[in-house]
Amino acid sequence: MRLDKYLKVSRLIKRRTVANEACDAGRVMINDRVAKAGTEVKVGDIISIGFGNRDVKVEVLAVQETVRKEEAAEMYRYITDEPGK
Repeated sequence: MRLDKYLKVSRLIKRRTVANEACDAGRVMINDRVAKAGTEVKVGDIISIGFGNRDVKVEVLAVQETVRKEEAAEMYRYITDEPGK
């Protein structure tokens, strides 16, 4: 699955256009490499997202085309959520 779609489906980022913009700005990394919106995401990947003054790092646990809002958090596991890192 494309990175921008995964970020939207998992609700890490609410809209796909915002996910695209974050990727274009170089604020999203997969396995410590800057990732483009079209980069394929697979189980076991580590995604890092820079949100202003904080970074969020998650491990991909599942890749699904559609998921209910309540189950979206089951698609990933937080590794870090540290301000300023």
